[in-house]
Amino acid sequence: MNAFRRFIGLLLLGLLLVHPQAQAQSRAPRAETHWVASWAAAPQDFALAPAWAVPKQPAPSSLADQTLRQQLQPTLGGQRLRIRFSNLFGKTPLHIASATVAVGTGAASVSPSTLRNLRFGGRAGITIAPGAEAWSDPVRLDVDPARSLMVSFHIDAPMPFATVHMLTPGATWIAAGDQVRRPAWPDATRSMWNHIVTGLDVARSSPARVVVAFGDSITEGAGIEEAAARYPERLAVRLRGQPRTAGFYSVLNTGISGNRLLTDGIGPRAIDRFRRDALGQSGVTHVIILIGINDIGMSMPAGESPPVLGPPSAEQLAAGLQQLIAEARGKGVKVLLGTLLPFQGAIYWSAEKELRRQTLNRWIRGRFDVNTVVDFDAALRDPANPLALNPVYDSGDHLHPGKVGHAAMADVIDLRGLQD
Repeated sequence: MNAFRRFIGLLLLGLLLVHPQAQAQSRAPRAETHWVASWAAAPQDFALAPAWAVPKQPAPSSLADQTLRQQLQPTLGGQRLRIRFSNLFGKTPLHIASATVAVGTGAASVSPSTLRNLRFGGRAGITIAPGAEAWSDPVRLDVDPARSLMVSFHIDAPMPFATVHMLTPGATWIAAGDQVRRPAWPDATRSMWNHIVTGLDVARSSPARVVVAFGDSITEGAGIEEAAARYPERLAVRLRGQPRTAGFYSVLNTGISGNRLLTDGIGPRAIDRFRRDALGQSGVTHVIILIGINDIGMSMPAGESPPVLGPPSAEQLAAGLQQLIAEARGKGVKVLLGTLLPFQGAIYWSAEKELRRQTLNRWIRGRFDVNTVVDFDAALRDPANPLALNPVYDSGDHLHPGKVGHAAMADVIDLRGLQD
């Protein structure tokens, strides 16, 4: 009996000694994780879409009891992700009944073994108020920049198109009913617009840098059907191919075709959307700014569409760019400022507009308050005629670079400007 009591006493003593240690181990801090943007799209208001941007086929203007499956191309990997859904330009609440994410396998199909349900505060669906955005709960799924992801979400109640991204080279498919967990969609209709989904973040415990490419159609890649051929995506590939930068960088494309620095029109003007579309991305560290050519080129008399009340001067454009630089620096974000590309031969070129471009480019080249100046103008101009794009780089409209031109844009960026 005495031996048994001694045994119980020793056992209790051991538990008292071990238990605090076990508690301390259970409370030991894990490696801190943080959210880093891996893909993003700049939201636009469907109601302000110009006629030339609205696809002829198909061209619905609302959703009702339909599932959308949207392709995202991550630029940085991770093991956990979250998805941002936006009703930024909606006038009515947006109700998402259910949603999934999976690895794409081509067209509208996904890998069944990778299908994951998305939850919102632990629930299957969510109602997003007009003007608001919402993130899904974190979900575990291997994110690989070499593979696309497909986000599927069911809109059960009638919903007018509101928050979109126009003219994207990515793809969205639309199917009838709730199809979020169906791997293959052979009868789906394809849309060349993004709808509602505006961001993909990955969880990281190691350092990462997020580079936001901010601009107009040249950044967005107008006329480039393959997303991977646009300069921001080519820059991401270039960074992944360097031993010192591989696995540490994401590059986001937040260009909007037709966007202007100082004037609303096709998307909110850049000085208004910069804080959200560039500085609002998770973990942003650098921003490449290339914008202003539409302010110069689209200047036209009042009453035209889109309206501009007098052409902005080079000095006004410089002041707008200076505002963006100051906002970025105020947030600790480093700026790479790009010169405006040559555009002689484009539909809206004139000698007077060319003078404004040259004046603004001289101002840009003289900046010492940015991390670096990216001289896209010098890299892509025709040596025989510096006012025009090099024919090798020209898409054919004398304004937008083609695939070779986008490759040249990615290559001219000094990676040291992204390593500081």
